[in-house]
This record gives sequence, C-alpha cells and structure tokens, in this order.
Amino acid sequence: MSIVVGGGTGFVGRAFARMGAKKGYKIIPVSRNSGPNKLTWTDVSRNGLPEDCVAVISMSGEKVLQPFKSWTDKVKKELRESRVEKTELLSKAIQEASKPPKVFISFSGISYYKPDPSKEYTEETKVEPYDFLSELSKEWEAAATLPKDSSTRLVILRTGVVLGKDGGLIENIRLPFYMGGGGPIGSGNQWTSWIHVDDMAGLMWHAVENDSVRGVLNGTAPEPVRSKEFTKTFASAMNRPHLIPLPGFAVKIMFGSEGSVIVLEGQKVFPKRTLDTGYKFLYPNITSACKEIVSG
Repeated sequence: MSIVVGGGTGFVGRAFARMGAKKGYKIIPVSRNSGPNKLTWTDVSRNGLPEDCVAVISMSGEKVLQPFKSWTDKVKKELRESRVEKTELLSKAIQEASKPPKVFISFSGISYYKPDPSKEYTEETKVEPYDFLSELSKEWEAAATLPKDSSTRLVILRTGVVLGKDGGLIENIRLPFYMGGGGPIGSGNQWTSWIHVDDMAGLMWHAVENDSVRGVLNGTAPEPVRSKEFTKTFASAMNRPHLIPLPGFAVKIMFGSEGSVIVLEGQKVFPKRTLDTGYKFLYPNITSACKEIVSG
C-alpha cells in the first residue's frame, strides 16, 4: 500500500514517513526533483496516482517566513502556487483515478483565524479573510475540494507552529537560546498555538487509518500558550536563562511588516474536533514537548 505525499521531503513529512515505515506503508514523496521512490509533479500530472495508492496528502508549500525576504508580489505568487496549484493537481489526480484513494488530507494553516489577544477559536469558527495569509488559507482549502459523490474522504488540517528537534521554529532559535541569548519575542503576550511534530504526524496517521475522520481538524495542541511562556519553558528545558528579548522592531526588519504579524501576533486555537475524533496527544502541554525536544 502506498501513500502519495506532496511536499513530503520536509520536516513534518520526514516524521510521517518514519511512522509509515513502521506501519508497513510505502511513502512516495512528490517534489520538483526526481529520485528513487519519488514522483515529480510532472509524473503525477501525466500519469496520475499509483494503482496501490490508499491515501494522498497535500502539504507542499514554500516557506512563509524567510529572514530578510519580504512578501513581494513575486514571493506571494510562489507561496500561492506551491500550495493552491499543487493541491489542485493532487485533487484532480484523485478524481481521475480508476481506483480512488480512501482519503485525501490537505494542509492549511491557523492563519485562517484572525489574531486576537482574547478570542478563542475552534474548527467551527467562521472567519472572513482579513489579510494575504488568511486569503491564501481559504484558497488552499478550496483547492482540495472533491465532488460530493466522491468516495474519497477529505480531511483539512489547519496546522499551528510545529515544534521538533530537527526542523521548524526550534531549528531557528536553538542556537541563540543555547548560547544564553534567549528571551521573549516582541511583547511575549501573543498566543502561540503549537503542536509537537510527532503529534502532527500522528494526527495525519489518525486521519489515514480512521474512516470516520473527515472535515476540518485543528493541528494544534490542547494547551495554547502565550509566546513568553513558550520561550521561557524552552529556555528552562535547556537550563539556559530567559533574559534577552527580541524587540518587535527587529522582527519587522527580519520578516517585513506583513510576515512579522505571524511572529508578533497570534491566535488562541483549540483542537475541539480533533479531540472529538479520539486523537490522543503525545505532548498535550508545552512542558512535555520542550523536554522531549531537548532530550538526547
């Protein structure tokens, strides 16, 4: 049995593949470059899905935050094409398959929800687009739509900040924190809705293996925290101080006025439907997650 994963060579994709190998599945990443046990986007467009494909996952996307790379029109086009157009391609392949996969899992982001210092969001909250990323999230989710009579289940995963040892946010902040230069980011009062990478991958497998799972699920841990609680907990887990703040103006210089909103503002997101489906988090709180990340 094979699972086709658009964008499966990244941080989360690697964690998903490690779990898949233990379960006996063949994980086939789709990327721009060809290679052993890989497909290219051109391969999928021309030849469709493998005959033994039981699930398709769309998690492709250029990095939203890159230091000193502002969101020019060109960058916004790349962000959109890498998400929306690639998801549309996979959706089309599913619809044209002689034996459709049982599930299509497509990523989105919690930028769907408008940053707010006090409002709480669940999967049932409806939000009108308010900026570029929220519009992109809406388009990304719409691109995954399948016909109503499709036999393939559709699951949308709105992912939060993914934390883990070998990628994501931790990869960017580990060294300064290790050197004793860690501290609050901006005011530190903004919400951080996060998830450990093993739970992100685990939730993906939960969606693959449970036929009752469908619709929108928030890929966030049950206990969102203020940003300063996250950075303080991470510093403590490393036995390092939490004294040197990163001012908001410095974040704006690094990521531009639009991109810095992701870092300096946040949403308080709860995984209500995720929990209702029966998923059990390995790391439900930030303390357990940070301890695992710095171990070994």
